Amino acid sequence: MTAAHPKPLRVVLLGPPASGKGTQGRRLATSLGLGYLSTGALLRAEVAAGTVLGKRSEPLLARGEYLPDELMCPILGDWLTKQTQGWVLDGFPRSLPQALFLDEWLAQHSLTVDVAISLEVPYTELVARMKNRVECQQCRWTGQRVQLDADGMCPVCHGPAGARLDDTEENFKNRYTEFTTLTGPVIEHYRALGRLCACEAVAHPDEVAAQLLSSLTAPSA
Repeated sequence: MTAAHPKPLRVVLLGPPASGKGTQGRRLATSLGLGYLSTGALLRAEVAAGTVLGKRSEPLLARGEYLPDELMCPILGDWLTKQTQGWVLDGFPRSLPQALFLDEWLAQHSLTVDVAISLEVPYTELVARMKNRVECQQCRWTGQRVQLDADGMCPVCHGPAGARLDDTEENFKNRYTEFTTLTGPVIEHYRALGRLCACEAVAHPDEVAAQLLSSLTAPSA
């Protein structure tokens, strides 16, 4: 069931690695009838397929690093040109230059980001989630091991699911450091614009999803 809203929303989802962006992003997009893009899942799919983009991305992802702005911005711009409704962006913008690129792209099309959601989770909880995180190789669903089917398969498409190759504690520390350094200014950018919605995301995913949906479908949203 989708929730009614007076206009298509354009939502940016921010948060450190393992904060639940993939889970909450997909649920929001489904509930509100919006497009959804996970840049991380897109890039991992490109690596698995051995595309040119995948080959350029693979060594960076293996080290837990973000892709440079000059590579990510064209990917995002190309995706946006294909969207006719609202959307949820998971994994973009990761840096202030990316946020400014998005602002400029949207302004050229007489659009804006409606809300930037910041998922907030303590570091120790993030590490625990990372150690138990799994991803489906077919539909790119992400979640925790306890969410897998009884036979250890993806609960969405029943494809094979397992730990991500880049989910090591060393890579996690690198990604968390880059998030703090690069994405921290993005959060402050949207806060200054009055578009930031901070959400404590330590509760059960169902509770977090209900909280986010309520905040976005409220009359003032």
